[in-house]
Amino acid sequence: MRLLFLGDVVGRPGRAAIIDRLPQLRASWRLDVVVVNGENAAGGFGITEAICDDLLNAGADVITLGNHSFDQREALVFIDRQPRLLRPINYPPGTPGRGATVVQTPAGGSVLVINAMGRLFMDALDDPFAAIDRAVAECPLQQVVDATIVDFHAEATSEKQAAGRFLDGRVSLVVGTHTHVPTADERILPGGTAYQSDAGMCGDYDSILGMRHEEPVRRFVEKTPGQRLEAADGSGTLAGIAVETDDATGLALRIAPVRIGPHLSPSVPKFWE
Repeated sequence: MRLLFLGDVVGRPGRAAIIDRLPQLRASWRLDVVVVNGENAAGGFGITEAICDDLLNAGADVITLGNHSFDQREALVFIDRQPRLLRPINYPPGTPGRGATVVQTPAGGSVLVINAMGRLFMDALDDPFAAIDRAVAECPLQQVVDATIVDFHAEATSEKQAAGRFLDGRVSLVVGTHTHVPTADERILPGGTAYQSDAGMCGDYDSILGMRHEEPVRRFVEKTPGQRLEAADGSGTLAGIAVETDDATGLALRIAPVRIGPHLSPSVPKFWE
């Protein structure tokens, strides 16, 4: 099975990069499932229903979120009627939406997608490890689903790595999001789970984490409140991870970073070219 995960979409450049490039990538790479983290898609803060629809129409099968899940208040309402939009599974009971879903592939396979949020240096949500564990136990790999993707939205690389080891051999891919910088540690763990600490962002890399650089620099220098952060508006780059799984086990056979656009060194999965 061919899986593509794209990191945090930041503002208009990130949305445009996906809308412009994903349909062609989906066809040429013959992708089975595409997951996109969209928590910064609306000007850097949350997601709207219209943007959610745009990303799904461009070829995303599932959109995951994170600590900005409900920055756009309309998300509190439309997330309940959009089963392919996930917020972290470890939000408290009663929070609108869902943290996991199973999607069907064009070839008839099934893929479990789980969105979870870490706790180190983040909002104090419920235990993400216990929540993921329950979801995986309900839909075990190769018994109920053919592949499982976990988006672990977290600040600390140690917590992300712990999630990878905790799930090694039980899921197809554990990929970190939130820090907007692609890490160079993509690999297949000993048990067969593909892993990367952070997929990076889909957005304008001539920026500070996708935002115009002037205000973040001023805040660091002057240490005083200022203007609202604004998403950068240059050309967008796609960043993420490509994984091919074994149909017999659901575990990873190949993994490669994806970087398409300006400012970063280009990278595409040679095993699909």
